[in-house]
Amino acid sequence: MNTVMDAMQGYGVSTTHYLQTNYKDAQGLFLWVSWAADLRNTFFIFFPLWFHLRASVGIKLIWVAVIGDWLNLVFKWILFGERPYWWVHETPYYSNITAPQIEQYPMTCETGPGSPSGHAMGAAGVYYTLVTSVLAIMLSKKKKAASKNWYLKTTLWTAFWGVQVCVCLSRVFIAAHFPHQVITGVVTGMIVAECFNRTQWIYSASLKKYFYTTLFLLSFAVGFYVLLKALGVDLLWTLERAQKWCVRAEWVHLDTTPFASLLRNMGTLFGLGLGLHSPLYTESRKSTSATFRTGCIVSSLLLLHLFDSFKPPTHTAALFYLLSFCKSATVPLATVSIIPFCVSGALSINNKKNL
Repeated sequence: MNTVMDAMQGYGVSTTHYLQTNYKDAQGLFLWVSWAADLRNTFFIFFPLWFHLRASVGIKLIWVAVIGDWLNLVFKWILFGERPYWWVHETPYYSNITAPQIEQYPMTCETGPGSPSGHAMGAAGVYYTLVTSVLAIMLSKKKKAASKNWYLKTTLWTAFWGVQVCVCLSRVFIAAHFPHQVITGVVTGMIVAECFNRTQWIYSASLKKYFYTTLFLLSFAVGFYVLLKALGVDLLWTLERAQKWCVRAEWVHLDTTPFASLLRNMGTLFGLGLGLHSPLYTESRKSTSATFRTGCIVSSLLLLHLFDSFKPPTHTAALFYLLSFCKSATVPLATVSIIPFCVSGALSINNKKNL
């Protein structure tokens, strides 16, 4: 088994070396794709945009992103995936030959295990949700000619696979993942999204259900970590390797650790529950005009962009995790209830002045 994995990972390092050597001019594009595929953009861009256009799509996006990333964390703890940028230095695979020289970039030094790829899994889940939602919306309207339906489906699915190929190549190019890890991530992400396409209870879930779901996911992950640690399994072994082999210490970020993503996701899910069951949301739902929706979208994107610039201090891990949870909870809470309530109030005042 080890021989097979070494051969696969050796092929992966060779692929990274080939991409970095022959497509060096595309470095900027690959780095931008890795940034764009981060789930942060789902929470700060896609969610506020889609929630105010069609709330059900926005809600589903959050569930797919959160549950998908939570499963990704659990899978990583089980599969113990290596990452190319440290594996190439640690493995005896190159004991008789010269190891390929691979470069590192600011987004290379992820600190968690590598399998499956979180970026590939997240991008596949999010974009699969968007494509299937858009198709469901468009095809549920007036029945169009079969040729037009075929054209729409072909265009959207071509765009979907184009995005996935770009994300996978990007993650391999920067030496953050092996090819088999990004492929596994894409397949797993699509499965998660398809499961939520068939799930209806999330649209009417009570605040209590949001609370218990968040508590269960958090408790399961922490309990799983504690259990494996008690059995002598060090689930943070990758952090040491990242710090050892990353060429620049400042590229190793605390917010890429497994518990950082766990707390971010739990905060996001709980914040969505708080927002959907807030009296402010109930009041703002009375406004349905295009002006109101546009105001909510623009205000959400602008304010969340400013809010994203706040970075929790990293000198104390516990404080960092707590502030990450609170920051993540604030994003859907503000998008769903606070911003719409303020926009609705501003429009009401403006309408009264015009009377």
